[in-house]
Amino acid sequence: MNICLFCAISAGKIPAHVVYEDDRTMAFLDIHPSAPGHTLIIPKTHAARIEDLSAEDAAALFSALHRLAKPIREAVEAEAATVGINDGPGSGQEVPHVHVHVIPRRRGDGGTLIQLVARTGTRGTSLADVADKIRKKIAQPTNG
Repeated sequence: MNICLFCAISAGKIPAHVVYEDDRTMAFLDIHPSAPGHTLIIPKTHAARIEDLSAEDAAALFSALHRLAKPIREAVEAEAATVGINDGPGSGQEVPHVHVHVIPRRRGDGGTLIQLVARTGTRGTSLADVADKIRKKIAQPTNG
């Protein structure tokens, strides 16, 4: 059985530049950074997608993000950060373990807006129709 890369890092089996750790989360520098200070925050429990996280792990992940965003920016003297989650292979998620990217940013750094990552719009579907479909999915009972 293959172990997940981020689970191996969390277990100490693969070295990483860890900048933070608590009972439920860990944060370490991305080995292919988009900018100095590019940090990944992960839940220690394996979850491939956001909906696979327990409510407690989701809360811990966001709490770690809340705690770390400012120190990450300040450490590299960045004025801002792009915070993002790629959720599933179609979004570009390379490691199938939930992780939050904190990418320190500066004006004119060549990066783009997160809104420009995909520019497909609604492809001929009205916003009202899309909103209705989402509301219907939210109202469906969950299987777990």
